[in-house]
Amino acid sequence: MKKYHTIAAMILASGMSTFGQGATPAPSLAKLEALAKQNTPPAVHEGTGFQADGAVKPIFFDALDWEGKPTRVFAWIGLPAGASKEKPAPGVVLVHGGGGTAFKDWVKEWNEQGFAAISIAVEGQTEQNGQPPAKWQRHEHGGPARSGTYSDFTKPLEDQWMYHAVADTILANNLLRSLPEVDPAKVGLMGVSWGGVITSTVIGLDQRFAFAIPTYGCGGLHKAASHYSKHLANNTLYPILWDPNLRLEKATMPVLWLSWTGDSHFPMDSLAASSEKVSGVSVFALVPKMGHGHGPARKRAESYEFAKSVVQDGKPWCVPESTKIDGGTLTAVFNSTKPLDSATLTSTTGTGDTSKRQWIEAAAALKQEGGKWIATVPVPQGTTACFMNVSSGKLVATSDYLQP
Repeated sequence: MKKYHTIAAMILASGMSTFGQGATPAPSLAKLEALAKQNTPPAVHEGTGFQADGAVKPIFFDALDWEGKPTRVFAWIGLPAGASKEKPAPGVVLVHGGGGTAFKDWVKEWNEQGFAAISIAVEGQTEQNGQPPAKWQRHEHGGPARSGTYSDFTKPLEDQWMYHAVADTILANNLLRSLPEVDPAKVGLMGVSWGGVITSTVIGLDQRFAFAIPTYGCGGLHKAASHYSKHLANNTLYPILWDPNLRLEKATMPVLWLSWTGDSHFPMDSLAASSEKVSGVSVFALVPKMGHGHGPARKRAESYEFAKSVVQDGKPWCVPESTKIDGGTLTAVFNSTKPLDSATLTSTTGTGDTSKRQWIEAAAALKQEGGKWIATVPVPQGTTACFMNVSSGKLVATSDYLQP
């Protein structure tokens, strides 16, 4: 394998360019963007050694070369009942987080919601040997496994884990949208934790997705008030290439940022900064006491309802029209296709890592005026961050995140 003694040598070897003498290097992910424009589905192979579960089937599909060798991605794929060429279903690509793999139950859950789904394994693995936290089993054609937090940044670009994880996701999109039973204009993307980071990265490169649901994960991690900023302190490539915020303005599809205030990995201010970069409709669902993991992300109904409303109506079921503080009172105006039951202000007077702050909830007044819902509540003196949650049954929708 080639060795690079300086970051500049690595950048040039990776096909990047510079803006004049002494200028900051200009990184390029042009090959991944081109992959998204090809629409060519990867070759698919039988998932030998794994049993289908009803309509959900195990497969491998061809992916990019890694260290000069061809790779494949393990996945579970399934169609909802009734999907056909005459009546194609919407679809979703599903990307796991750290400690995860391709989950067939996740596919089944989306199938039950009327979506075709493909859940991919992005670390060259298949399933776990035993229950978590048992390690997953790598297969013979696997690509790179994740090495820490972008710890492989000195390797050639096309041998780095994130490069392959992003490519795998784009290829899964190419595959799912090529099926005659799937409507290619209604395929979305959801990722959890590291999968949320991948989702945030992919939607800046592949604008074909009808919707995106980055769960927990976001961009700006080198500035985050969490462990990520420490891990990325000496990473010279992340701020100029891998930070999703660099390209999120290209994301024009509706985006749902699904998380909670107690998340110790991806702070609220980092999540908000990524949301502000998106060019399309960008909304939050900040669920109280949600917890961090694949289970909470899959059990919550917000992702399914968001996706269904976008593919059916072209927009999320609930969108904040405005969120502002005037005279010590926060007023949040929502456009909702569902009746709203209650409104709650969540606020903090703390500083630093948002997961370590004390967050206080206070009931807000809620009224309907025409097609709009208006929530109002006094804001505690000294508030440093706040937002309004509204509920419709068990569903939670969130206003803009304010940092007065």
